[in-house]
Amino acid sequence: MFAGMRSKLCSMRILFQGDSITDCGRNRSDPSSLGDGYAAIVAQKLDVDGHEFFNRGISGNRAYDLESRWEEDCIALKPDLVAILIGINDTWRRYDSNVASPIADFEASLERISASVRRSGAKLILLEPFVLPTPKDRVKWRDDLDPKIHAVRRVAWLHAAALVPLDGIFAAAACKDGLESLAPDGVHPSQLGHSLIAEHLTKAIFSLVG
Repeated sequence: MFAGMRSKLCSMRILFQGDSITDCGRNRSDPSSLGDGYAAIVAQKLDVDGHEFFNRGISGNRAYDLESRWEEDCIALKPDLVAILIGINDTWRRYDSNVASPIADFEASLERISASVRRSGAKLILLEPFVLPTPKDRVKWRDDLDPKIHAVRRVAWLHAAALVPLDGIFAAAACKDGLESLAPDGVHPSQLGHSLIAEHLTKAIFSLVG
């Protein structure tokens, strides 16, 4: 399937944006570095002459941090397609630092980011933040994360973006492969987890350009 559609993706500038899950050890001094996670896997799947790939994920970022650097790290790059995975730190900071991201503020920030992408003419993919219940303290995170997942969905509907429902995807895969095999700390994917993200993100890219 992928090979048969590759010609439609030639010369695209694809930007991956988000937090540590996207960052995944990229070399900040090398603008072409994609890190060791799903961004690099997607780039390998779509390895066609003429493509340009950019990873501007930054570990620890919340939606507000992403918005504060959006002009430099997105619009100025003039991407044709932007994939955004953000939100887990907006939940995490509530539990490790008592710093809350109110749902209305989170959604408004993501909506402004998404609107700027659509105004630029680029295609947009939003990936849901996710958490698995390992270790056990992650279970209570659902109270904060679930409304943010619904906010991501609302923004995707508003801007006709492609949506990758990672929370459900990871929950289903964990039934087969086990929680820790996908994300040992419930948040940061293993290589198997990154491969799962890459698989579904690649399908979403094809759904937009096919």
